[in-house]
Amino acid sequence: MSQVPDDVREKAEELSRKINYHNYRYYVLDDPEISDAEYDRLFDSLVKLENNYPQLKTADSPTQKVGGAVLDSFKSVKHRTQMLSLNKVNTKAEFMEFHRRIIELTKIESADIEYTIEPKFDGLAVELIYENGILTAALTRGDGITGEDVTFNIRTIGAVPLRLNLNDEMPSLLEVRGEVVLSISDFERLNKQRLEKEEEPFANPRNAAAGSIRQLDSSVAAGRPLDFIAYGAGEFEGVEIGSQVELLKFFKKAGFKIPEYADEKRSYQEVIEEYGRILEHRGSYRYEIDGTVIKLNDFEMRMAAGELSRSPRWAVAWKFPPSQEQTMVEEIFVNVGRTGALTPVAVLKPVRVAGVTISRATLHNEDELKRKDVRVGDTVIVQRAGDVIPEVVKVIKEKRAGTEKKFEMPDKCPVCGARTQRLENQAATRCTNKSCPAVQKEYIAHFISRGAMDIDGLGYKTAEKMLENNIIKNAADLYHLKKEDILRLERMGDKLADNILNAIDKSRHPDLQSLIFALGIPNVGGYLAGVLAREFGSIENLSEQTVEQLESVQDVGPIVARAIYNYFQEAQNLKFLQRLKDGGVVFPENNATEITDILADYTFVLTGSLQFCTREDAKSKLEALGAKVASSVSGNTSYVVAGEKAGSKLEKAKKLSIPVKDEDWLVSLLESGGKNIDD
Repeated sequence: MSQVPDDVREKAEELSRKINYHNYRYYVLDDPEISDAEYDRLFDSLVKLENNYPQLKTADSPTQKVGGAVLDSFKSVKHRTQMLSLNKVNTKAEFMEFHRRIIELTKIESADIEYTIEPKFDGLAVELIYENGILTAALTRGDGITGEDVTFNIRTIGAVPLRLNLNDEMPSLLEVRGEVVLSISDFERLNKQRLEKEEEPFANPRNAAAGSIRQLDSSVAAGRPLDFIAYGAGEFEGVEIGSQVELLKFFKKAGFKIPEYADEKRSYQEVIEEYGRILEHRGSYRYEIDGTVIKLNDFEMRMAAGELSRSPRWAVAWKFPPSQEQTMVEEIFVNVGRTGALTPVAVLKPVRVAGVTISRATLHNEDELKRKDVRVGDTVIVQRAGDVIPEVVKVIKEKRAGTEKKFEMPDKCPVCGARTQRLENQAATRCTNKSCPAVQKEYIAHFISRGAMDIDGLGYKTAEKMLENNIIKNAADLYHLKKEDILRLERMGDKLADNILNAIDKSRHPDLQSLIFALGIPNVGGYLAGVLAREFGSIENLSEQTVEQLESVQDVGPIVARAIYNYFQEAQNLKFLQRLKDGGVVFPENNATEITDILADYTFVLTGSLQFCTREDAKSKLEALGAKVASSVSGNTSYVVAGEKAGSKLEKAKKLSIPVKDEDWLVSLLESGGKNIDD
């Protein structure tokens, strides 16, 4: 390979600088300085140089924004720090209760508390990871702990810099969190193009954005006008940032779009006023928004407020009142879910609500159906609950003509014909047949999903066809499949069958949390599955617990405890577990130290590279001993553990006179089970 002449390298670097500058003007500032033709000439010149000298084609070259990579599947990757979800408030009174809790948690006077407020975008949350200023990875939120690697697709977005636009204070690590969005005008244009091609239009901008990012062919994302807005950070090293306002100004300097009006600090009274203004102008925003996000501005104050298991105490989403429209109920049917619950669903005359066409709405359960007295033929008011789930708000009884028909919950399952039953003190009517195809279909969809057994190569539609063709009867049968079984499916080829078998085989070694979640025990979600995994260490141990023992576990209430206990008392469930084992599924046992509170009074910050394990593993081990592991240094930090190439967190710890420990100390602490914390 010929050496690149100095003048050619300098020309390529100059072209890259110019193209990146004009990308920033066009995608971030919406203020281009040159014509499309001039831009194309610059871009084509760089492409020609890189084709002649492939050594010039670096990861941060603007030419690498053009999609083309096609993946077999998305890889699951753990976030360094959890991507938390926001708690919600809906009224001024609820916001004031949030403010009162902030005062209580931080011990700070109301007048001294500063917030930021920004529009809450309806898009796809992602995390962009920059190392020494270069974009190296991009992950979806996923379940907050683990996301999907969508780097190839994110790289195609014009508003995402491949290299941070900074000449100084370049962070060694920066995790930028934000939203992939599609403007309303671009969404309408995209749907018009799809209709012209006789393709199914997208339901809303969020679905279009999320669907684009989850395409295995990155050229699909490259062909759509996606945008990115930065509003938060995970971990960062090599730069000092102490507040949300500072963070957003830093993002803007680095080349990102930020939320409108978010880089100003406000009192709680000003937040209330700004919420009203944003609500009033909701329809004029370029992007769909469904509320506002209020955050404590000061990062040290956030540390004092703390976090819950899945959401921060220092931030809240103040949602807009849901948009409502009027339409007619054309039919009512019942849907049979994973637990056998029969949910009445209203089929509606299609109506557009908050940018989405609604044709169905849940009626929740029999009691709710009777309370609202919804009948076939009724004129009703519908809304998107939380701007997401369509629901019937009320019937306009004045418009009844006398021909409307009442609906009664069926005494037989509409799918399998088995008897239905409603137990005392329960709202749901359920199919009594555990083998009901509808129950199994929904259960398998849950079982194979990410966060559960994560059988990535097996799609929901394929699993459904296996059930319909009696190739499998339940999820455990997946582990007994042979290639000839799969090839019986219509349009199934050798390669696809092999991919499915490989995916199933890969899932035979789940972690305990994923396995517990996959079992589908009522009210046991991903977070609670993790609590149970750490507390009991194995499926066998969990299955032997009494209701009282289960209730003694933090976060497990009496209803959940009874559901877990009942699951392991049913012979059919025990047969299912045995069939999983017979199919080669390894039931893991946690060897980690059981959760204790020995380090409950301590907050750690980890910085730099650790040799004996990853920072995520160290964090898990410390949390298992009851410790809190924070992402930034503050006055509440007990110890900073500094590995190799520790950055700004180490410097801040020294300024605040916080004890700094090395990796050997951390290893000794963990080996002692936290007992030598004061040695």
